[in-house]
Amino acid sequence: MTIDIKTLEDRYVDSCRRQGVLANSSILSSLFKNLSLTMIEQAEVKKSNHELCKLEILIDDLKDVDIAPLLDLCMNFDASEIEAVDVRNESSCVLNGEHALSLMHAVNKKLRVVHLQDLLHGKDFLRDISQRGLTCQVLTLRCSCFRKLNLTGKFMHMHTLNLDFSTSLMSFQEECFNCMPNLMRLSMCDTRITNLWTTVAALSKLPSLVELRFQYWQYCNDAGTSFTSCSGKSDDTADFSVLDRIPFIVEPFTNTTELTDPNFSAEDPLRNFYSLDEEVINHDVQSMAEDSSDDSEVDFTSRHHRYWLSFPGWSSEAPLLYENEDEADSSQGTFMEPITDVSMKYMSRHASPICYEKHYREFMIASLPNLKNLDNMPIRKIDKERATGIFSQYFEYLPYKWKHKESVVSILQKREIKSGQNKVHSSKNRTSYPSRQSQYFYTRSLSAAKLGSSTWPFLHPLSLLGCELDKGFHPRQFEYHPSDSSLMVFGTLDGEVVVINHENEHIVSYIPSLGAMNSVLGLCWLKKYPSKLIAGSDNGSLKLYDIHHIPRKVTGRHGNFDWVTFDEFDQLTSVHVNSTDELFLASGYSRNVALYDINSGKRLQVFTDMHRGHINVVKFANHSPSIFATSSFDHDVKMWDLRQKPIHPCFTVSSSRGNVMVCFSPDDQYILASAVDNEVRQYLAVDGRLHLVFDIAPTESSQNYTRSYYMNGRDYIISGSCDEHVRICCAQTGRRLRDISLEGRNLGSSVFVQSLRGDPFRDFNLSVLAAYMRPGSKSKIVKINLLASSGHANKDDSYDLHPCPFHSMGA
Repeated sequence: MTIDIKTLEDRYVDSCRRQGVLANSSILSSLFKNLSLTMIEQAEVKKSNHELCKLEILIDDLKDVDIAPLLDLCMNFDASEIEAVDVRNESSCVLNGEHALSLMHAVNKKLRVVHLQDLLHGKDFLRDISQRGLTCQVLTLRCSCFRKLNLTGKFMHMHTLNLDFSTSLMSFQEECFNCMPNLMRLSMCDTRITNLWTTVAALSKLPSLVELRFQYWQYCNDAGTSFTSCSGKSDDTADFSVLDRIPFIVEPFTNTTELTDPNFSAEDPLRNFYSLDEEVINHDVQSMAEDSSDDSEVDFTSRHHRYWLSFPGWSSEAPLLYENEDEADSSQGTFMEPITDVSMKYMSRHASPICYEKHYREFMIASLPNLKNLDNMPIRKIDKERATGIFSQYFEYLPYKWKHKESVVSILQKREIKSGQNKVHSSKNRTSYPSRQSQYFYTRSLSAAKLGSSTWPFLHPLSLLGCELDKGFHPRQFEYHPSDSSLMVFGTLDGEVVVINHENEHIVSYIPSLGAMNSVLGLCWLKKYPSKLIAGSDNGSLKLYDIHHIPRKVTGRHGNFDWVTFDEFDQLTSVHVNSTDELFLASGYSRNVALYDINSGKRLQVFTDMHRGHINVVKFANHSPSIFATSSFDHDVKMWDLRQKPIHPCFTVSSSRGNVMVCFSPDDQYILASAVDNEVRQYLAVDGRLHLVFDIAPTESSQNYTRSYYMNGRDYIISGSCDEHVRICCAQTGRRLRDISLEGRNLGSSVFVQSLRGDPFRDFNLSVLAAYMRPGSKSKIVKINLLASSGHANKDDSYDLHPCPFHSMGA
């Protein structure tokens, strides 16, 4: 027999009496605000109109003593007239987190909507929800206490998840979304999510996902300005309410019956949106008008294009129109030719930073083929066709142009079969499959297979003797050893030079500053004499060390070891040794370059006025001992030849901004120039002809110092800059293969790349000197392996890094 509402109310009051708790009017009003005596009388009318008989629980009004009677009441729900229970937290809450969890789990199958405004119960509360899951159909979390989303529990009935305004959310754990088979709608507006690859990898686990939102479109008039409301409100709360009214989030325009209907079409909410009364929409967006030109709560808009979505009449044909029409080229993602007859316009609002990644929309559509709606815009056939073309033009699905993922086991089996066939063929014809070509092919195949299964790369901050590197040292520059795969040297902000075995994380040699050096900005190993290296500091000190003559640790103030001291080069930023270990060059905050003889220890010459601005980096070629290149903030990169007395360069190439660095490819066929704000170009080393411009979007910041190096020989480049990802691009096509996000534990502090190098011995391995732009934090050298999954890593690894003094550039 079904328990009616009046009986439920009586049982609740009786339970309160047994528990010794007063069933006061405020608790009753909170529990049964939609089921008062008046509503009870209208219950039959509700049923005839197909309205749900629901119970709304506002946990803001509950105290710990109220829980026991509520749990008793929940035991009656399955047999009662109540069809759905909604649990909401809208402001401050004094209820114990464990009690709130017990309440939601006790409701069980009839739990429909859970809306949790900033979680005041702490991380344990969120961890319980994440790991255990909930039975609700709609979940809204607005929380500022988590950086990485890790919803691994069972959310088997959930079809809508709203994470809007979770302003600390940056990424997803690898196991996230494993148990959400019915999730159809996901919204993450105004978060800090940026990485296209890890985001797509996480969302690909959602087989039913058809609607996705990282931003929404605000209605504006023809002049491009939003309407103001009669109330004149422009606070954050008003913005929240507007976003909640955009379709597919629960209320108020989307009927809750539709949201619980398994046959509900994903396109219906969008049609509802288009059919809304214009006056209603105007009132909804008016609260944003006063601050529409100053998007202070979204830090990213000032760095990127602001774009508009226009609807001719009420059609869903939706071209993107840029504020500056000169920028609306094919690379920016216009869906169709602009239509001048515009009756409605929409502006992107509350966009997460991922929306500003170049070709974001095309990447998402091509990578998530089941999507029907992205950012409240329908995905049409023409959009999918365009997305496929853009993806193949600007992105690499797998390295070395591999088109399909394949397991490592399958590749090894094929290699064994091929090897057996070659042996039989060789015994008969005395010819065999070229071993070098075979090894080359299978090495690349294995790399493609491993990288394809490791979207979340293994990131490991270097530690020494069980202590994290940055607790004892403040790294400022580092270099891999050119012939010993286990060695690395780094210099510190305190003038120390430390040689380590980065495989077992032990110190090999330690050279203290001894009061003679400041920040070490220049480091270079000798090739023919692999135990020797040159170190230069920003106070001009230049020394040659032999690590075989230096102990692992110096206990006294002065060590009993020798070094070679060269004439100083004031305000030094860079040193580099030539291929024969006979000469080295030094550059710094001047227009001059100094040439030194390593054998004699003498400075041979100072080349003056080589550039119009200071020379940040100087590099010798890898195989030609007299050829070198310089990069300067005067926008020029120049190639020089010592045999021609470098008065005039062999050639000069220019960037639109100051050049941060330059380097040669391992075979000296190319030079790679990196200018401020992601301007990365590759030139032919023989004559300076432009070979490739890498398609990395600028941030419009003059402080966005960009550094780029080669990886996997000259197959790929790695590029890193301030407050952005490390990007990996094909050196032959320029296509982006992956972005690597460096995320710090301390929120509000930007992580940036101070230096980076590709591992010369391991494909798709690199190290990054990562730092925070925050006083008092410390830098870390982070080893990155793209062929290994982050599942091997410690989930608590974090990057609490050191600020980079911008006057100390280096490479």
